[in-house]
Amino acid sequence: MGRRIAIVEDEPAIRENYAAVLRRQGYEVNTYSNRRDAMQVFTVRLPELVLLDIGLEDEVEGGFDLCRDIRAMSQHLPIIFLTARDSEFDMVLGLRLGADDYLTKDISMPHLLARIAALFRRIEALLSPISSDNIVQRGSLMIDSQRLTATWKGTQIELTLTEFWVVHALSRYPGHVKHREQLMHEANVQVDDSTITSHIKRIRKKFAAIDPDFSAIETVYGMGYRWNIDS
Repeated sequence: MGRRIAIVEDEPAIRENYAAVLRRQGYEVNTYSNRRDAMQVFTVRLPELVLLDIGLEDEVEGGFDLCRDIRAMSQHLPIIFLTARDSEFDMVLGLRLGADDYLTKDISMPHLLARIAALFRRIEALLSPISSDNIVQRGSLMIDSQRLTATWKGTQIELTLTEFWVVHALSRYPGHVKHREQLMHEANVQVDDSTITSHIKRIRKKFAAIDPDFSAIETVYGMGYRWNIDS
């Protein structure tokens, strides 16, 4: 069997639709409609990736609680929120609780499959030797396109998949302006302008937590963003 994925979603039709697609891709899939049933199994054996909604039956924020519980059991198990809730508040909270990515249910199935595959590649890459062919240095920034990781002044920045590809897209050609559509394309996600703006804000905050003087991402008003190499 393929890698084990757990889907925690309280809408039966949605749950089974995702499960059917993933099984056709060769994944072993187990489904749960609420946090209690999922945790009962997870305490015995964790899956290898979790797709998680926020509202779960009678728990309006059961997914947030489950994410917190899973992250306490494993620091590296990939968690993807897949939800209809698209507010910046929910997105930020989900990521702060330890999710690797936060996607809305209007994402296409090919894009979702790509995100799942990318997270599995990252886990595999973390176990493999570092290859210099995948390392790119841009001033204080070092990005590893195999492991999907980024470090700033030697400290790793905990980026989601979306955030990593936004940083990768910007830093690949320093000084070049990337408009929002280009960033969406390279991050393999379809979102609105305000969501890209939210991603940029979170990325800046994460770098600033390491370096309060961080200013490599410049907003070019009316055009987009560019990466400026620090001196």
